Amino acid sequence: MLLVYTYKVTPRLTYIMRHIFTKMLGVEINITTKVEDFIAHNGPKITYTKQPLQNEFFVKSHELLFEQGISDVEINIHKWEEVPCFFPTTEKCAIPYDIFAASFYLISRYEEYLPHVKDEHGRFPVEESLAFQHNFLEIPVIDIWVKKMRIALQRRFPEMVFPKKTYQPISVMDIGVAYAYLKKGFMRTVGGTLLDLFHFKLRRLVERYLVLLRFKKDPLDFFDAVTALHKRYKIPAIFFFLMADYSTYDKNISVINPTFRSLVKSVADYSIVSLMASYEGFNEIATLKKERKRLISFINRPVKRVRQRFNRLNIPDTYRLMVDAGFNEDYTMGYTGEIGFRAGTCSSFYFYDISFEEQIPIQVNPFCIQYTALYKFKSLAKAQEKIEEISKHVQDVKGNFIVVFSNEVLNLNERNAWKELYVNFLKMNSNA
Repeated sequence: MLLVYTYKVTPRLTYIMRHIFTKMLGVEINITTKVEDFIAHNGPKITYTKQPLQNEFFVKSHELLFEQGISDVEINIHKWEEVPCFFPTTEKCAIPYDIFAASFYLISRYEEYLPHVKDEHGRFPVEESLAFQHNFLEIPVIDIWVKKMRIALQRRFPEMVFPKKTYQPISVMDIGVAYAYLKKGFMRTVGGTLLDLFHFKLRRLVERYLVLLRFKKDPLDFFDAVTALHKRYKIPAIFFFLMADYSTYDKNISVINPTFRSLVKSVADYSIVSLMASYEGFNEIATLKKERKRLISFINRPVKRVRQRFNRLNIPDTYRLMVDAGFNEDYTMGYTGEIGFRAGTCSSFYFYDISFEEQIPIQVNPFCIQYTALYKFKSLAKAQEKIEEISKHVQDVKGNFIVVFSNEVLNLNERNAWKELYVNFLKMNSNA
């Protein structure tokens, strides 16, 4: 057991210490404010205060973990052996930065509580983030800091044993629209046909009727193909189905359609199936509960995971809403248009609500790449290079490499560049 001495125990301090030591490093800890207990302890121990007691493993504390609420925190970015860091300490310290306060700042999404202008979908803009502004968004800095601290602890306390971690690739599939043309109903089919004609989309018009007449497979019906791929490469996949009523932003086929129900159930036989919350479910508890209940009735098993439509997160209200609706895992933490680590980490974590100064019971699983962020590359070869680069960062710290794709971009029934990109992702990670 590792003993941590500090002058004041707060919910923030307890939360981040347990996350870093217990969850990330696999080390049991105890926190004390009694000097006599600290001195009497014979095992590994560190102090987290303003001044060291003796010649122990010392990390000088920043005030952030001893405060309440939100304040204007001054942050200056420095380097720790080429890794961006902030909240510097002193030469007396075992490590040169307060990684506990810095990790809390990023993982709690402290900056998302600060005043900012949201985008058209009510989201926190990536341009407002510290990581984006200082060019470390694509690095899981918290995991790197913790790895460096583990090395320092092993050097100081050779008897310490850290459990081995493993790299975990996970594929998330957004299913906002199950079929491009099938099962849309008479009125939507006629409307789509007229739009194709009006905009002279003759190729789409021909494809529509080839699919409707069963001469061609629906381009969004990739479910058999993707299941076979994941069986072959043994990479876990989680499918998030939209169970919403038809609206401006939610245009799936009807949830009462027997074919749709059968599809969801068949996918659930081979993979994890969970809920993509609707646009309205972002802030309406009754809607979110209704959609979760629908999915439960389809697959006849608990539904505990959720993703928000268009990655809409309003910190901390969205996570409170998820918990109240019965969810305990989220896969929304990431950016739609940029690659990187929104919370500075590739490890899952429980969310800490600064407004109430408490940890709430929902595990956040941050993704680092969504297919929409790959559109900016001039070629899919460049996109492939970026995926490999990010994967290498995650492998180095034995984290979770979570990527988000969708049947709306992966036409696995025909040869195309996106299919090649996705198969390469599976091949690369099946050997990792």
